[in-house]
Amino acid sequence: MTNAQNNSREIAERPPDYLGPNLNPTGLLLKPHQLGEGVYALMANISPKDNNGVIIGEKCALVIDAGINGAISQQIQERVRELTDKPIRYLVNTTYHGDHTFGNYAFPEHVTIISSRQNKASMRDLAYEKKMRFGNLNEDQNVLTDVTTWRQPDVVFEYYCAIDLGNKMVEIWHFGPGNAPGDTIVYVPDTKAAWTGNFLMCAGLPPMLLEGGPGPYIETLQATQATLSVTTVVPGHGPMGDGKAALENFIAYMQYLREHVGAAFASGYSLDETVKRVPVPTLLDLPAAMPVTPETQALLGNLHRLNVLATYRALEEARATGNRS
Repeated sequence: MTNAQNNSREIAERPPDYLGPNLNPTGLLLKPHQLGEGVYALMANISPKDNNGVIIGEKCALVIDAGINGAISQQIQERVRELTDKPIRYLVNTTYHGDHTFGNYAFPEHVTIISSRQNKASMRDLAYEKKMRFGNLNEDQNVLTDVTTWRQPDVVFEYYCAIDLGNKMVEIWHFGPGNAPGDTIVYVPDTKAAWTGNFLMCAGLPPMLLEGGPGPYIETLQATQATLSVTTVVPGHGPMGDGKAALENFIAYMQYLREHVGAAFASGYSLDETVKRVPVPTLLDLPAAMPVTPETQALLGNLHRLNVLATYRALEEARATGNRS
């Protein structure tokens, strides 16, 4: 495990002229897509802004992720009220990142927030997290002004927990580090749908290596693959997709990074040279459900360059400390 993972802090370094995903919630509307009885993906009308979800049982409802601020949190709760009169009893944070958790404060106090122990441990420096998320907000100073407190999860778990909403079981898993140390997956067995936050996107879209190299991420993906039968993946950003294809694509991309960045590193190339020498692989390609624009095409390249940088830095640390990368 890298120092970044031990410290649970996102790397601040970015490649030259890097432009990340636009997560500014202006214009964001969440549209329900039914995946089964009482199971809904709440999909952003503008990709790659944040997606959410709601699972409804006979007794109560569970919401997946809280939005980036109070306004989006309220919109999520309004969508739920349009779908059911059952009370919201649970809120799951798939990651600690602020675009998924800053809206925690706007849920009623009686709503129990659940996440992995590692996610809660990462939610300790609001100012730093706001700074990191601000880079994805098009310098809009107003998006986070209402976020003055970072409400923490009430219940944490190590590996697995299950919740019965009333004739509707929901499984919550943490298989290991990926995009962040505490990546949490919400899985509904009867529909084989999984909400994966920042951990797993639709096949063709790259991950973001923000707190470590591809080695631990591969192990976590393989553990997910071996444990869950995912038909539909609902990522934190971007379109829904086939779960099997998404896992295979992510593993292949991580292996590509490890092989090609590792070869450049072993040959003595500098970070800048390595970023230039490791091209975007053909397995990264915008999915059909995502609009092809200059911005979305550029995003693929920017995220890949970020991943090359992160892999290179992990290799440097592994050489210095003997840890895996």
